[in-house]
Amino acid sequence: MRTISALPQSREANVIGHQVLRSGTSIGANYAEADSARSRAEFAAKVGDSLKEASETVYWLELLAEAEIVDPAKLTELLKEAGELKSILASIYNKTKA
Repeated sequence: MRTISALPQSREANVIGHQVLRSGTSIGANYAEADSARSRAEFAAKVGDSLKEASETVYWLELLAEAEIVDPAKLTELLKEAGELKSILASIYNKTKA
């Protein structure tokens, strides 16, 4: 959230920053719902939602860099973590669906 707070005050930064915040926090919210799922199918669906939100978050972070709103070097660690989270969620999803 500190990255979003540090964005420049422009329309583009505000719109993309809002999207990063929305999708980034939705990852955890969907996983929390998966944790209290009533069935394996519901668990898989919520983990799948978390995975989609993680993918979307990566997209918005990359857009911040490509639009030169944020120095790409400052996003390296966030993008790495988001990629690792995607891998973890994909593994959980695939194992649950198998």
